[in-house]
Amino acid sequence: MKTALSLPPFGQLADPRLLVDIAIAAEQASFDGVFLWDHVYRPEADPSEILDPWVVFGAQALATDRIRLGPMVTPITRRRPIKLAREAVTLDHLSNGRLTLGLGLGVDSGGELTKFGEIVDPKERGDRLDEGVALLIEFWSGGPVTHHGAAYHADQVTVLPRPVQLPRIPLWFAARGGSAKRPLRRAARFDGLVPIELEDHDHLSRMLDVIATERGSVDGFDTMVSTQLDAAESERRGATWSYQSFDTHASPADVFDVITRGPWI
Repeated sequence: MKTALSLPPFGQLADPRLLVDIAIAAEQASFDGVFLWDHVYRPEADPSEILDPWVVFGAQALATDRIRLGPMVTPITRRRPIKLAREAVTLDHLSNGRLTLGLGLGVDSGGELTKFGEIVDPKERGDRLDEGVALLIEFWSGGPVTHHGAAYHADQVTVLPRPVQLPRIPLWFAARGGSAKRPLRRAARFDGLVPIELEDHDHLSRMLDVIATERGSVDGFDTMVSTQLDAAESERRGATWSYQSFDTHASPADVFDVITRGPWI
C-alpha cells in the first residue's frame, strides 16, 4: 500500500516555497505522493490565502524525483478542457511521468461556484465532467480532434506533445458516499477512486463492489482512502493508497510532524 499527503494550499500553507520543501521532505521520508487541493475560493471560516496548485506542482516536480503529484481534485466544470489538457501534459513532462490527475464535480462551499457564475446543478456538472474527460483523452491522443458537444467544442485541433505516460495520464475520480452509483461507474471506467465522506470499512467495500461489478475486478485499479480509516483494514478491503489529509488551518509544524514520523504502513 502506498502513502500520501493531501494538503490544502491555504492559510499557513499558502507559501509555494514551503510546499516545495514539504514535497522534498516527504520524498526523503519515503512517502509515495503529495497531492494538493484545487480551489479558488473558500468559506469565510477558512483562511483567505489560497494558492494555485498547478503553479506549485511545477516547482515540486523540479525539486523531486520519485513522488507522484497532482490535484485531489480538479473540477472540470470551472475549467476549459484545452487549458487543463495543456497544463496536465506540461506537468507530466516536467515530472517525467509522475502526474496523477484527480477529477470531480467540484463543490460550492463558500460560493466557489455561485460567486463566479459557474454551474451548480449536480447533474449538469456530471454531464460536463463526462464530456470534458472524453475531450481530454482525445486531446492527449495526439491526433486531430473535432468535438461539438453540449458544453465544449474543438474544431480540427491537434494537441502536442503527447503525455509521457501512455496510453494517457492516470485519472482518479472523487465519489461521495450515499447510494448514487454514477460517480462510481465513472471512476470504474478509468484508473482510480477517491472516496469522500466514507463512513466505515463496510462502506468502502460497498463502493468497491460497484467498481468490481463495472470492471469485472479491481485489479490494476487504485483507491485512495484517508487515514481516518485503519490503513491495514482498508488495504484488506481493496484500497491501494492511504493518505493523511490536513485541516484548512494546518500549520507547517503539523505537516512536518507527520513527515518526521514517516509512512504509517
